[in-house]
Amino acid sequence: MSIAATDLRRGMAIMFNGEPVRIIEFHHHTPGNLRAMVQAKLKKLKSGATFEHRFRAADTIDEAYLETHELDYLYNDGQMYHFMNTENYEQLAMSADSLGDDAKWMAEGMRIVAEFFEGTPIGIELPNSLTYEVVETAPVMKSATKTSSTKPAKLNNGVSVNVPEFIKTGEMVRVNPQTGEYLDRAK
Repeated sequence: MSIAATDLRRGMAIMFNGEPVRIIEFHHHTPGNLRAMVQAKLKKLKSGATFEHRFRAADTIDEAYLETHELDYLYNDGQMYHFMNTENYEQLAMSADSLGDDAKWMAEGMRIVAEFFEGTPIGIELPNSLTYEVVETAPVMKSATKTSSTKPAKLNNGVSVNVPEFIKTGEMVRVNPQTGEYLDRAK
């Protein structure tokens, strides 16, 4: 289905030069005596590369048809990450390159949502918060409060995040995987 360039919105998936891209940002310009245009920042869904493009207001753009499926993460064999489709129990593998920065947050048994283009997985969406155990951090300071400074802590998935001074080794913490920030103690 074709849409007008003026109907573009943040988060939409469209076809650009034969491949699917997602609109990260857009701005509709209407200069005084010139024709209207839409300046958009786009992200290629297959490679993750970002670029900018200017569409004329009269341009028509094809929407990309993406399927989404829930997948359970099974294991990593060193090169590939293996998943099982929760609807039909098919197993599929994705490389660390196709997962990008999300690969370091994968934990066995995790349920994710994957986007597919023409039957091929092109990206995943992690939950807004994940729970991990702190396996290594500096000792607790007696004067530590919730608003005091932070210290580095290594999680059981190998990722280091900054946590408040009162967090001890062995505690469970919640982390935002999009930003890599500590949220709170897990309850």
